[in-house]
Amino acid sequence: MPGVDAPTPMEIMFWEALALIIGACIFVPLFKRLGLGTILGYLASGMAIGGFLSLGVAKHPQELLHFAEFGVVLFLFVIGLELKPSRLWAMRHDIFVLGLAQMLVCGFVLTLPPLLYGVRWQVSMIIGLGLALSSTALVMQVLEESGERASEHGRKIFAILLFQDLAIVPLLLLLQVMAPAATEIAVSEALIRVAVAITSIAVLIAVGKFLLDPMFHLLAEAKMPEIMTASALGVVIAAALLMDLAGMSYAMGAFIAGVMLAESSYRHEVEANIEPFRGLFLGLFFMAVGMSLDLRIVANNWVLILVAVAIALPLKTVAIYGAMRVLGTPHNPAVQSAFALSQHGEFGFVLFASAVGIGLINSHSASQLVAIVTLSMAISPFVCRLTPIFLRRAAPDTIDEDFSDANGRVLIIGFGRFGQVVSQPLFARDIDVTIIDSDPQRVRDAGRFGFRIHFGDGTRRDVLRASGAANASLIAICVDKPDQASHIVRIVQSTFPQAKVFVRSYDRRHSVQLLNAQVDYSIRETYESGLLMSAKALTALGFEDDAIAETIADVRTRDLDRLMRQADDARAHAVDAATLKPKPLRKPAWRKILRRTRIDIKTGFNKR
Repeated sequence: MPGVDAPTPMEIMFWEALALIIGACIFVPLFKRLGLGTILGYLASGMAIGGFLSLGVAKHPQELLHFAEFGVVLFLFVIGLELKPSRLWAMRHDIFVLGLAQMLVCGFVLTLPPLLYGVRWQVSMIIGLGLALSSTALVMQVLEESGERASEHGRKIFAILLFQDLAIVPLLLLLQVMAPAATEIAVSEALIRVAVAITSIAVLIAVGKFLLDPMFHLLAEAKMPEIMTASALGVVIAAALLMDLAGMSYAMGAFIAGVMLAESSYRHEVEANIEPFRGLFLGLFFMAVGMSLDLRIVANNWVLILVAVAIALPLKTVAIYGAMRVLGTPHNPAVQSAFALSQHGEFGFVLFASAVGIGLINSHSASQLVAIVTLSMAISPFVCRLTPIFLRRAAPDTIDEDFSDANGRVLIIGFGRFGQVVSQPLFARDIDVTIIDSDPQRVRDAGRFGFRIHFGDGTRRDVLRASGAANASLIAICVDKPDQASHIVRIVQSTFPQAKVFVRSYDRRHSVQLLNAQVDYSIRETYESGLLMSAKALTALGFEDDAIAETIADVRTRDLDRLMRQADDARAHAVDAATLKPKPLRKPAWRKILRRTRIDIKTGFNKR
């Protein structure tokens, strides 16, 4: 417009940064609320900014993608911090055998479709091997969010992804061999490149083992947190650059640096300093992936791209599953790994860009391949939701139980961390206790330590009867699921009314339900321990025992009064209709409960 100055580069950068932040703040919480995950939110945000808003940042999404790859680098560094070299060595079979098998099988299978489509075998091979790579950032983030990184399939997935990072060097060398403008690459040159890569890894390992810990020790003595943060980032960047100079991926260098610091006493501080940058850049990376999806190319070639994705993903999934099963992986971990790794990866962008640079693939085909990779990453969270359909249900682990010796005066239902504590004083007073638990492994583990635990489901009336509930004076319900505990209370009160009912309460809401159910005693699993810790804190701060006891008693009284009011309100308004049926509560009941729950501040035991 006349009279309006063109925006400066700084202004453009600020507008672009604002657009990225607004997009993330809108899409990520929305997608997480819908149960679709944060990764899909970032991808959708990037697609919206790059494709629909047509902002300046969308003009060069590849540049932003390269910049945002720092998030993947930091992510691999943090993963390395949690992997000691001994543990990594224990994974060597999965890394080099399973990883190699995945690359070879998937590369061969994914080479066939473009070959049958009429593409030259050299180009088909590069396409197949490029599509055999999976997204390290996406898969590891999903495992992180689901808490499955330490599971059997999580460890195998990580090993395969680690081998894929190692495979970047030979794949780039293979490109040079197949370059149409080049003659045969000298064997000596290939060996030199491999030797440089191995030497760089060795140098990085030596530096990490002998120099990093002393360096962080000196910096820690300066007591300047910002310097520790800067030094941690510096280590990551230096390691990434060294691997890049050797022809390997940035992420591999960061991972090795992390592994070298895994046994350092400064590991936790370094991780805490890196964590904010990791989350920020990783989110930016997924947004950049979404922005790199050229919607015009998708629109002009949508049939080809959709067909390619529809063919490649199932082929890759089946190939990974087959390779893992042949190598002895059980069915369920193989299925979970195959679906998790079914998408194509960000390192395919690097491989296809290099293929364009040497004239092996034209730019239009490369754009189509980038669209295929990006689309596969975008739909990966949806594909992973199909995993449970193909899993085999494990046969229930059971124990043939004999209840002939189940005649205890006290019946404890649930022998987890809470039930174990409840049982100890009873055993100390030689009280005859019967304990049942529905976890067969827990029953076996307890047996190895000399505890006689009966295997049985406490929610079943026949099991309770067989375990002696009809003759028990007291039944302590110590299960950790509130709905399950409430169900057992209903059974006990209706079938075994002679027994006093003591219940472990999960939280305040559960306590209100139990209070309305007129159980003889309930206790929130963390309430009394929290009060005891608070009392110890007051002692450490110099308060007298009498003053502390008075304070704790006042807090307990006020809390009980609020609990009673909430119970009355729940009855009056019929809150939580699916919970226990309320019974009329006698007026003096709260006084009885208050007397029951007074705890000696010195001993921590109930005053009766």
